[in-house]
Amino acid sequence: MIYNTLSGRIEEFKPLEEGVVKLYTCGPTVYDYAHIGNFRSYVAEDLLKRFLKFLGYRVIHVMNITDVDDKTIAGARAEGISLKGFTAKYEKAFFEDIETLRLDKADYYPKATEHVEDMIKIIQGLLEKGYAYEKEGSIYFRISSFPEYGKLSKIKKEELKAGIRIDADEYEKEDVRDFALWKAKKPGEPSWPAPFGEGRPGWHIECSAMSMKYLGPTIDIHARGVDNIFPHHENEIAQSEAYTGKQFVRYWFHVQHLIVNGEKMSKSKGNFYTLRDLLSMGFSPRAIRYLLLTTHYRKVLNFTFDALYQATASLKRITDFLFELETRNFSDGQTEEARNMIEKTKKDFTAALLDDLNISGAIAAIFEMIHWGNKAMEGEKLKKKDAEQIKLLFYDLDRVLAILPEKIIEELPDEIMELIKKREEARKNRDFATADAIRDELFKKGIILEDTKEGTRWKIIKT
Repeated sequence: MIYNTLSGRIEEFKPLEEGVVKLYTCGPTVYDYAHIGNFRSYVAEDLLKRFLKFLGYRVIHVMNITDVDDKTIAGARAEGISLKGFTAKYEKAFFEDIETLRLDKADYYPKATEHVEDMIKIIQGLLEKGYAYEKEGSIYFRISSFPEYGKLSKIKKEELKAGIRIDADEYEKEDVRDFALWKAKKPGEPSWPAPFGEGRPGWHIECSAMSMKYLGPTIDIHARGVDNIFPHHENEIAQSEAYTGKQFVRYWFHVQHLIVNGEKMSKSKGNFYTLRDLLSMGFSPRAIRYLLLTTHYRKVLNFTFDALYQATASLKRITDFLFELETRNFSDGQTEEARNMIEKTKKDFTAALLDDLNISGAIAAIFEMIHWGNKAMEGEKLKKKDAEQIKLLFYDLDRVLAILPEKIIEELPDEIMELIKKREEARKNRDFATADAIRDELFKKGIILEDTKEGTRWKIIKT
């Protein structure tokens, strides 16, 4: 079940082709480093995609790269460099960031500048069908020619301003006007030849062209933040369906805003953060991902540093549990109680996400298992096979969440291992002052030692 912005209700999800999901997500406009509000949407979309794959679907994913629009052109002009030279820097940064946050790679990352011919073809078709018109060298979509305009954003029909044009790529909610499909050539701007005159594409036509190119005229899911509903996605629907005569998108998936300490994020308020800003403060990528992931996608996410510290603590609780499963000496065997709990955890986790990606329910299922598992270990009721199966369960569920470390136990440098051995010798010799000093020294280096009846264990303090 998934909420569809188009219908305004939660619906059963059924892809057009059995077993295959065609997914299009609006990618970055590469004029600056992506901020945490952007990544809130990207992480929610990643959860959706990973869960679909977890359920057994083959997902064909397209994410566009907008490398020509008002913002990129203005940025290149301000720096006095070529458009390609300007956007390449931020495109590279984006791909580094999505790898850092473990976003599952799309199958295609088409660039707008490499698909202008596809856009021209659609614009030409809209002109021929009477949905578009030329004015002073630019081509506009005539919204009065598309009776269903407003069906996604629920714009009132009386707000339509037929015949009044707008050239800007982005504009306010009340500006319901004919929008530019093609902008006439201007001095200092990149341009391409076209049958209707030299110029460049408008922003909205880019996504329609690239979606159709790789996924066909009708796709299953189109995703991005709620700020894209109008005008961008509304205009995509109008131009796409006018051109093909077919439904453009079957399910619209929109992610709510991220705010910071209860306020809209903005550079002027000093509460504007990129992923790189948070990493430079010492926060781990997994903690940032966890925080962005664990608020339901249709709820506003209030980013605070307290919440980020809580995310860090939650991850530590998970990894501490896995560490115990990895390092304790369990007796051989397997219990029916553990088998039942593993089955229940996976069932509850899956059922929660099937309910419009109820991430709170999914995370609750994981922590219920941790609570149960810790009690079972304290009572020495967990067996060796139980521990192995629980670890397998956690890494299976992590195909969806992508929050676990690659290794629970990491190798330590030789000099650290030597200190641990020295401390063990000191304890054997009852030289507790030396043993305590070494323990304190290791703690400062981020390593905790635990003395158990099986011997000394160590943990690296990190999430």
